[in-house]
Order: sequence, then C-alpha cells, then structure tokens
Amino acid sequence: REAESFKEQGNAYYAKKDYNEAYNYYTKAIDTCPNNASYYGNRAATLMMLGRFREALGDAQQSVRLDDRFVRGHLREGKCHLSLGNAMAASRCFQRVLELDHKNTQAQQELKNASTVLEYEKIAEVDFEKRDFRKVVFCMDRALEFAPACHRFKILKAECLALLGRYPEAQSVASDILRMDSTNADALYVRGLCLYYEDCIEKAVQFFVQALRMAPDHEKACLACRNAKALKAKKEDGNKAFKEGNYKLAHELYTEALGIDPNNIKTNAKLYCNRGTVNSKLRKLEEAIDDCTNAVKLDDTYIKAYLRRAQCYMDTEQYEDAVRDYEKVYQTEKTKEHKQLLKNAQVELKKSKRKDYYKILGVDKNASEDEIKKAYRKRALMHHPDRHSGASAEVQKEEEKKFKEVGEAFTILSDPKKKARYDSGQDLEEDGLNMGDFDANNIFKAFFGGPGGFSFEASGPGNFFFQFG
Repeated sequence: REAESFKEQGNAYYAKKDYNEAYNYYTKAIDTCPNNASYYGNRAATLMMLGRFREALGDAQQSVRLDDRFVRGHLREGKCHLSLGNAMAASRCFQRVLELDHKNTQAQQELKNASTVLEYEKIAEVDFEKRDFRKVVFCMDRALEFAPACHRFKILKAECLALLGRYPEAQSVASDILRMDSTNADALYVRGLCLYYEDCIEKAVQFFVQALRMAPDHEKACLACRNAKALKAKKEDGNKAFKEGNYKLAHELYTEALGIDPNNIKTNAKLYCNRGTVNSKLRKLEEAIDDCTNAVKLDDTYIKAYLRRAQCYMDTEQYEDAVRDYEKVYQTEKTKEHKQLLKNAQVELKKSKRKDYYKILGVDKNASEDEIKKAYRKRALMHHPDRHSGASAEVQKEEEKKFKEVGEAFTILSDPKKKARYDSGQDLEEDGLNMGDFDANNIFKAFFGGPGGFSFEASGPGNFFFQFG
C-alpha cells in the first residue's frame, strides 16, 4: 500500500510535468517494492521525458524482465533503443509488442520509424565512402529526428561537417557531446579534426593524443595525429630552408608536405603559396602563378596568395590579370598599400595598351641617352623606305610603318620631359603631342644632318650602304 501511495504521488507529479519529483516518488515506490514491473516502467517514462535515455533503458529492461507480457515496458525499451540509435534492438522490442498486441498502432508506427533509421544509416555509410559528405549530414539529420540521443549519429554528422569546412557547426556538436561525456574519444577526435583543418596543428595534435588515451585503437585519430605531426614538421623544415636561401630544398619540402593530406585545405593553401614564393625567387614565374592559383582555389579569402600572384602577373606583363587580383585584394582590405598596388597595376595596364617605344627601338627601359641614339641610328637605317625601294609593295608599306614608329619612339625617348610623361603612363596626346602629324623623314634628317639628300646604294648582293648627297 505504501508503494502504491508513492506511485500515485509520482503519477500526479508526472501529470503536472514535474518529472524530477515524479522520478523521486517512483524511486521510493521501487525501493519499497522492487519487484513491481509497472514502477520501473513509470520511472523509465519519467527518465525519457528528462532525456536520460540510457538510464530509462535500464528501467524499461528491468520492467520486462519482471513481466515479459508488459506491453508498455517493451514499447519504452524500444523507444529508448531507438532514441539511442540502436534501431535493430528497437525493432525487436516493437515486434514483441505486436506479438502481444497485433493491433497496437504505436508499435506499428515505431517499427516503421526504426526501419527508416536503418535505411538512413545504410545510405550514409555508402555516401561516406563516396565522400558525399553533404548527403551524409542530410541522412544523419533525418535519423536524429527519431534518435535524438544517438552520439554515434551526431559524431558522424560532426565529422562530415568538419570535412565540408563547416568547422563552427562541427565543433558545436562535438562540444555538446564532450559536456555530457568528456572521455568520448570520437568527440575528441572531431574537435582535433576541426583544429587540424583550421591550420591550428599543434592544438589539434593535443586532442588526437587525448582521444588515443581514451581509445588506443582509434584508427582515425591515429592517422590524423600522424598526418598532423608530419605536416607540421615538413612545413617547418620548408620554412627553415627558405629563410636560409636554399630555395631548391624548400621547393622539395613544400611539395612533399602537399602530398601528406589533400583534405587539409587551409594548410595546403599556405603550402601552395609558400611554394609559389619559392618559384618566384627561382624566377619560375608561370609555375609560381599556378601555385598561387591552386592556393586561392582552396581558400578564396587568402589575400597573401592573391598578392603573390598579382606580383608575378606584373613581372610577366600580364597586367589585366594583375589588376583583377589587386582589385580583389583592395575590395577585401582597403589599405593605402593595396590601393597603391592597384593604381600601379592600372598604370602599367594603360601603358601596355600603347606602343612600346622601348621595344620598337630594342632598348631597355633604363637605357642611356647614347644607347637610345645608337638604337635609333641602327633601326632608322634598317627600315628607311629607300633601302626597300626594290621590294614588293606589301614589304615597302610594312617597312615604311616601322620607319615611322622608330621616329616616334626616338622623338619621345630622346626628350627627357616626354620620356618622363611616357614612363609615368600619361596620355601623350593629352599633352598636345599628336603622333599622327609628325614627319619621320624630318626626324631622320635632323638626326643625320647634312644639307643634301641621301640615298642607299647597292654594294653587292643583299648589301647596302648609306650615302649623303
């Protein structure tokens, strides 16, 4: 009678949703009369409402041990198994209910739910092998609707979130589990995995080591720990070689590091950028551009890689690409330095679309006044129309064009003020210099001097000499 009184008080608190007090009175009932199946069944229901499914499972199992025909006991055991993610055990419990009561609609529905969870588990297993991590997350979310207390499903979801680069979400799931169970090796592994993929390799190793203390045979933690240590060592060795100026060795070490773990996107982006820097030092500029491109493919927010690639584009005179990269950088970080780099690239792009007078004369941009004069003398004589008077009309036209361009180039580069404006990227026509109006012959006469005319005369097959009149 005393036990029944405790049970009734427990029922009253349960009806008021005061589950903690209900738990206390059901416990008193059990302590008073430990062989009553319904007391364990009621306390199991209360623990389920409190989300304590593992404890509830123990009570539900005890209730059916005491009374194998206790339908609600089997239902609650099945619900606990399902909530904890053991759909096979749950199915057996619901099937037992249907053996006792074949019209039990709740058992029929729960059996379908268990089958649904098993199906999502199978799909997730296949998709994980295919590395379709988004699909796995979807399947685990659906399974967790029926199995909200299943750590295994949560861990698999968290691992896939980490592999998708959704680190805050993955860490949140793992941390929730660790608050309930600080020794959960899988959760420790996922926390380490997030840090590892965020390039916090030293901290990641600590979590992997902790996971291996809890579960020495944890294969994933073991592999990740080995990769993390190898990656850290190779990267540091590469950095050391670079600082010492041993660029060939640095290139080899960064390449080896890139082969360790293709899934580590952030660290690999840095390794590609580092190798790009090495290639730029070795003057392998196209390879450097490729490395920086790989870096920004992995991490499109990586400013350093954009800057390095832009400089390589500048060095290879690919100014449109350089402007594009500097614009990306400036949009992300509006600093004075980035603004100036963008401006410089824009000036070089503008200059590249004009005639390259240095190239026309065949001189370097730092050529002296004498070198410019010598170059003009050589090119003007080479392309003078009189020298090609016996050639075809097409060749004469081409040589006349080149002769005029040589005159233009000399006019600009031999005048310090005009040269300075040209070098700075200013529009020469805006300064009143219309290159379409000048006469290349006048430049030629002024340069070579002499009051009379001049002519080219043959001195043998294919040879000419220049003669003033």
